[in-house]
Parts: sequence; C-alpha cells; structure tokens
Amino acid sequence: MNLASTCGKLIMGGLPGTSVSPELARALRDGRRGGVILFKPNVEGGPAQVASLTREVWSQSADSPLIGIDQEGGRVARLRAPWLTVPPMATVASWGDVDLARRIAAAVARELGAVGITVNFAPVLDTNTCPTNPVIGDRAFGTQAEVVERFGVPWLLGLQDAGLLACGKHFPGHGDTTTDSHVDLPVVDQPLDRLERVEMAPFRAAAAAGVAALMTAHVVYTALDRDRPATLSPAACTGARDRIGFDGLLVSDDLEMQAIAARWSIEEAAVQAVVAGCDLLLVCWSEEKQERALRALVHEAERSTAFLARCRQACARTAIARRRIASSPLGDDGARSVVGGVESRALEAEIARRTAL
Repeated sequence: MNLASTCGKLIMGGLPGTSVSPELARALRDGRRGGVILFKPNVEGGPAQVASLTREVWSQSADSPLIGIDQEGGRVARLRAPWLTVPPMATVASWGDVDLARRIAAAVARELGAVGITVNFAPVLDTNTCPTNPVIGDRAFGTQAEVVERFGVPWLLGLQDAGLLACGKHFPGHGDTTTDSHVDLPVVDQPLDRLERVEMAPFRAAAAAGVAALMTAHVVYTALDRDRPATLSPAACTGARDRIGFDGLLVSDDLEMQAIAARWSIEEAAVQAVVAGCDLLLVCWSEEKQERALRALVHEAERSTAFLARCRQACARTAIARRRIASSPLGDDGARSVVGGVESRALEAEIARRTAL
C-alpha cells in the first residue's frame, strides 16, 4: 500500500449529490478515501436511490467500504419514511424495556444494511447532565450514566447483531456542555473522578461490550487537556481510550465543525487528530478540504517516522473494522422489501402503542 493510500484510508468524506462524482470514484479506486458519510441531500430519493448510490461506492472500492450515516432516531435521522421511524433515545429509555430497544436497533440496522450502509453513527452515549445542553438533550438515553449504559449497550448490540458497525458518540462525553460544538468550542470543567464516573462510564461499558467504533467530541475537558479539544488531544483520545479499555476504531467528529474549523486549518486539524489517536477523520462537506487533509497527512508521514507509524496503526484499525462488516447493498426490489417491511411495520406499531401509554 502506497503512502497516499495508507493516509487516504483515514479520511471519510461527504459527497455533494445523489451519485458518485468522477473525482470521488477515482479517490475510492486509488484508496484515497476510507469511505463516505451520507447526509439528507444524498438520500432524498428513497430506498432504491440510496441502494444505487451505495452500490456505486461499493463497486469503486477495493474492499468493504465504510459508508456511514447518522440514524439515531428522533430529530437526528437522515432517513425518513418509509424507513422505520424511531423516537428520541430518551423516549426509548423511558419505556424501561431493554429487549425492545435492542430489537428496534436491529431493525434499523437491517434497513440500513439493505441499502448498503455499513456504519451507523449511533448510539449517543453522552450522559445529558446539563439541562440547557443545546445539542444533546433527548438524543441521550438519560441524565444518569447507569441509564445510558443500560440502554446504550443493547442499542449498539442490536445494530451489530444485524451486521452493521455501531459508533458510540461523543467520546469522552458531550452531555455537560452549554455550547453546541457545531458553532463553537465547548468546555467541560469537571474533575477527573467525575469524568470517569459519569461521562466515561457508558463508553467504558460500550468498549466492554465490543462496540466497533467511538466518535470523539470537539470539547475541551480541562481535567485531561486545558488547551485542546478531545479530538486533537492525545490525553483525551489515546489517554482516555486506554482508561476505558477501548482498542477499536476511533473516529473524529466532523473536522469542518466550527469548534475546530474556527481555530485550526483543515491541515492542522487532520494531522493533530491522527497524532492524538483518531483513526478515521470525518471531513463531511468539502471535497477540496478532503484533498487538503490528505496532502497534509502524506506530507507529515514523509517527514516523520513516528507519524507514519501512527498512520499505519490507524489504517490497520480501519481494516479490522472493514472485516467486521456483514452487509452489502441489495438490489432495488430487495431494498424496498426490507425498508418499511413487515418487521419494521410491526415495530412501528409497538412503538406507537408504547408512546400512547
């Protein structure tokens, strides 16, 4: 594997439309992308269109591609009807039924897998301890770490039961923030023992349960690093992942979010995130910034043997994750039969019954 491919496998990029551009196709063939992340503008055509798009990605990729999406439930669900409609995680937890939570997650995974998606950036494992949190709220299972563990682990297992890679977020915890990292850089000024007991506890449980991936938070944790957000901090990435016993794939949140982009160039952010311990970098909107990030990684790997070794370690982790993928896109008829199919409709009826109680 050449250096551009080694470093390229560490970048998951967004794409502008509902089909693969010639530039992205070449990048996938050359190994200059580790995969793609899908958003609402990419998936507006229904199950057949999404399956067609992912088949393009699969056909251009040398091995099982990482095709990700945020399909949490509630207000963060890129795919709407006819896909299974899932309420916010706080609502799911309020029912007190962990078996139902796992079954709903497995149904979500079956639908995603039918259209060729391989990674779900879920569940949210943040403990929502701040009542005025502007970004987490009911996306979290609850305000106590025990509740988040109790429902977060079955949710990730449900996703992985059905062959998807689950990615818990936002490590080591976005629940105690008063700022949205999409627009600014939050700071959590809690002592280390509190971080261990509350923020990190659900992630530790997820690691013990075999979660495939975790996503970092663009949040400064003063007990870990007073200057840098977790995504760019060795203490909050490598150090904290060691604290919870996690050796899976560590994914950065989008490096184009303002918590990062307003303070660091894409080149600086990409290099610092890999040094910190991120194995896969999300660059969700700009294809030009994806290429700039790649060039920066290659340049740093050419001049630093330590950084080259870190890139190879990260690339190896992406390869391990790919080998765990057990889904591939069905044909159009197959996708339509699974998405909104009999199992999903039965679960929607159960969800409606629980919600009405």
